[in-house]
Amino acid sequence: MVRALLRGRSGIAPLVVFRIAFGTLMTAGLVRFWAKGWIEALYVKPAFFFSYYGFDWVKPLGSAGMHAVFAVLIACTVCIAAGLFHRVAAIGFFTLFTYVELIDRTNYLNHYYFISLAALLLCVLPAHRAFSLDVRLRRVRPAEQVPTVLVRTVQLQLALVYFFAGIAKINADWLLEAQPLRTWLHARADLPLLGPWLQAPWAAYLFSWCGMLFDTTIAFFLFPRRTAAMAYATAFVFHALTAVLFPGIGMFPFIMMACAVVFLPEAWLRRVLLRLGWKPASAPAEVRVGPALRVLLPAYFAVQVLLPMRYLLYPGRLFYNEEGYRFSWRVMLMEKAGTVFFTLRDPATGQRFGVTNSDYLTRQQEQQMSTQPDMILQFAHHLKAVNAWRVPDAEVYAEAYVGVNGHGSRLFIDPQVDLARQRDGLGEKTWVYDR
Repeated sequence: MVRALLRGRSGIAPLVVFRIAFGTLMTAGLVRFWAKGWIEALYVKPAFFFSYYGFDWVKPLGSAGMHAVFAVLIACTVCIAAGLFHRVAAIGFFTLFTYVELIDRTNYLNHYYFISLAALLLCVLPAHRAFSLDVRLRRVRPAEQVPTVLVRTVQLQLALVYFFAGIAKINADWLLEAQPLRTWLHARADLPLLGPWLQAPWAAYLFSWCGMLFDTTIAFFLFPRRTAAMAYATAFVFHALTAVLFPGIGMFPFIMMACAVVFLPEAWLRRVLLRLGWKPASAPAEVRVGPALRVLLPAYFAVQVLLPMRYLLYPGRLFYNEEGYRFSWRVMLMEKAGTVFFTLRDPATGQRFGVTNSDYLTRQQEQQMSTQPDMILQFAHHLKAVNAWRVPDAEVYAEAYVGVNGHGSRLFIDPQVDLARQRDGLGEKTWVYDR
């Protein structure tokens, strides 16, 4: 099968359409991000940033620097869509976008992670070898066909997103209690026509079960040629409805709608490009899969399969400890809210000092931190460091309460544990009440 994929040939149109759709959507998204003032709000205003484990060296560049980064990102996406200096633009976009996302895990979203992965794939895919300025300017030789494995690479990445998102929905909260959709749908009573229907008790269960079945099975219908068009139409409607009902999910539905076009029949996509002005080459070049890609692609997908499953290595309840939660395509699974109160204790005198979280964090950072153990731990270490002038070698304690999917608030962190003495890492956080 592997040899067949390597030797098989497919039309280049799916990769070209993927490149154009991705670049265009990213341009629009970044311009929107800038226009809404989110660069300043998320990467300039905060006095403290929650770095990812192992990436505490990643820091923002100040107002001018961050705006310059986003200006370059926009330029890269325009070049990706146009197929101009494609390889450089894709590498630049992947590097800078990933850098931005590593600055503060407060801003983690599943679709930001997907964007980084899609950009990484574009760095190695020959998506600029047709209908591009690189071809028109004769920077690269045009191609008509590519190894089938390169088209399958994009398709498999999308399939894994769908499949793991569906597997994650096979849990009691989602299927037996229709949470958190039951909570969210009640908040959409204002929608015209749909609003009253969404309040019915059966609506949340219908959406929950349909969502799980869609995610776990849609890829199996997208791959076969005879069902791909109908499956894509179903996916388009599903994502459009998700965007209307849950606007807080951001651009994720639109990204999936745009990128999933790679599953459509190549002949259809080719006709679209021809109508847009594509002129196939009279003497196309042959594109091969190099030896490096033959090693890197299997390794890449091994990581993509294993990473979402790492939560199985941890005991306790995933929705509470969140160990293995990020980077695992767990989309729309939790309505989680919490409060946390920090106390500094002077070990020499026993004196205690209360902490006002908003003195150190933005509102969004405080909301995210209050429900995520690794961020609570990181903030505790920050409190010890910035208060060393008044409490040398301070002990830091947290009284935290959290509620998940309507189950009621419960004590979340062991209040007797000095968090300043705990170390972050990949191991189990035994001070989290998650059983």
